[in-house]
Amino acid sequence: MIEFLREEHVDEKIIQGIEDYRRQFPAPSGTPGRKPRYIYYGREVWEQAAQALLCGENLLLAGSKATGKNVLAENLAALFGRPSYNVSFHINMDASYMIGTDTFQNGEVVFRPGPVYDCAKLGGFCILDEINMARNEALAVLHSVLDFRRVINVPGYETIPVHRAARFIATMNYGYAGTRELNEALSSRFMVIHMPEMTRENLEKLLTREFPDMKKEYVQQFSGLFTDIQKKCQSGELTAKVLDLRGLLDAIRLIQNGLAPYLALDMGITNKTFDSYEQSLVKDIITSRISKKSGRDAIFC
Repeated sequence: MIEFLREEHVDEKIIQGIEDYRRQFPAPSGTPGRKPRYIYYGREVWEQAAQALLCGENLLLAGSKATGKNVLAENLAALFGRPSYNVSFHINMDASYMIGTDTFQNGEVVFRPGPVYDCAKLGGFCILDEINMARNEALAVLHSVLDFRRVINVPGYETIPVHRAARFIATMNYGYAGTRELNEALSSRFMVIHMPEMTRENLEKLLTREFPDMKKEYVQQFSGLFTDIQKKCQSGELTAKVLDLRGLLDAIRLIQNGLAPYLALDMGITNKTFDSYEQSLVKDIITSRISKKSGRDAIFC
């Protein structure tokens, strides 16, 4: 990941700061960490996010669909060499899920820690996914964790300090059903990055990295296909349901494995909407970019 940042021409002082951080806070053994599936592209966002984390701040990544919020969050945890914990918010989540709760074990009541507790204790990176889907009562437990106090209160047990290496990265999307405004008390505890739309140039880099054997002309066509759909969504001709970068990558993977391109793209993109007009419009966009005569051998070397 460090070498990737250098390839993207990220400020060398920031890279040195990350290396110093990793030396100061070596990852504890036996803790959950995973290699990110995808790499985020965008030098300015990398610099903003990394600098904020180096300064001890927590991050809120806000943006529309397919801007790479979760990809960046996972990349940051891997880059800083920290164990990562994920909390996916929903309307019925309560504080006990995040902090922990009592459970019965070996004939006695014991405390079972939650992901926020583990993150605070071990100095991990906690990804708070779709934070604006949770109720304020559930989020109130995070106030003392995220502000200058940096403590976590465990009712009936103890108050523990948050490890100096721990960081919290929240994501939010206003477009999903069930989302709402984030209350000011919580949003003030984050540094906020409004995630930009993925550029065609960065998408081509991503496709080249994911599919190194794809012919350059098809890297351009698939990136153009996604950009065309993106523009249609921005103009209101299509809903965001079909703007699915994961769907595009998965469809290309099916093509690479031998499935006909149109069938794969239908599964990955077209069929994400159930509106017949939208489906026909997406099919027209695909036809303008990918020839019906194309097969796996035409697309990949």
